[in-house]
Amino acid sequence: MSKNTLVDVKNLSVHFPVHGGVFSKRVATVKAVDGINFSIDRKQIVGMVGESGCGKTTVGRAMINILRHVAPDVEIGGSIEYHFGDEIVDFASLSSSEVRKYRSRVQMIFQDPYASLNPRMTVAQIISEPLQLHTDMTNKEQAERVGWLLDKVGLQPEQARRYPHEFSGGQRQRVGIARALATNPDLIICDEPVSALDVSIQAQVINLMMDLQDEFDVSYLFIAHDLSVVEHISDKIAVMYLGDMAEYGNAQDVYHQPRHPYSKALLSAVPLPDPSRKNRKRIVLEGDVPTPLNKPSGCAFRTRCPIAQPACAESKPEFKEQAKDHFVACPLVE
Repeated sequence: MSKNTLVDVKNLSVHFPVHGGVFSKRVATVKAVDGINFSIDRKQIVGMVGESGCGKTTVGRAMINILRHVAPDVEIGGSIEYHFGDEIVDFASLSSSEVRKYRSRVQMIFQDPYASLNPRMTVAQIISEPLQLHTDMTNKEQAERVGWLLDKVGLQPEQARRYPHEFSGGQRQRVGIARALATNPDLIICDEPVSALDVSIQAQVINLMMDLQDEFDVSYLFIAHDLSVVEHISDKIAVMYLGDMAEYGNAQDVYHQPRHPYSKALLSAVPLPDPSRKNRKRIVLEGDVPTPLNKPSGCAFRTRCPIAQPACAESKPEFKEQAKDHFVACPLVE
């Protein structure tokens, strides 16, 4: 961990109990996240990729401490340590009331811009709400801040009087970005912020987010499916599979020289715009993704891994550094 570290995630696990039967007894456990480790530095963008259901969104929600609002019986283990100046705060151990004083420091941009904005509130009310909760600004100062933020995200200040249904999807996501930036946060968790948008609009929003990251000196955890987008925007890339961290390292190293068998298969599926390189070998994984209700023993990827050995079923592989700042959870590729 460096002096520049903003958040350090240590052995994070998120388990959801499953209840059934007449007396609603606990019958199983969904291991959505199963002991992962990574960190995000100040002014850094970390991209997180993986198949649907691998736990990416759960990690983001755990880092902003809203999981207990969604599922009160969720079991969260490990620590999520934020470094706010000289103060170290473990979000995983805080209650809803305790985390409120730090809420302005960590914000989130949600996947669906149609569902994440209150349809009964104007854009001005939506963006000014965090200012009312976390600052001492007067109404005039809040109005000025709202107009300034709208201008920063490429909207007109006079559009502040409109309602969300009067905007397109890309414009709504810009409103969501403005709301996230309102309190000058240290970290913004971006949960697939462009997946619901048209391709042409995706590029505009991605470029906007990169420009704002430079201007506001904010860090991003950028959760996405599109690997080419993640490589374009990220400083580091984390690859997840079935609740486990498979690989983590500098974006160029992970994208162009992946080491974990799952990372290689995932990246081989990225479409290439260069016709001369279309003969690249595609790695097709056999079988289906196991359910997190009944994960395979040892390495979770072993049932689909092309290089799996009998020993892979005995114990969970250690997530360790195999090259400088390049961590891999597979001893067979050292």
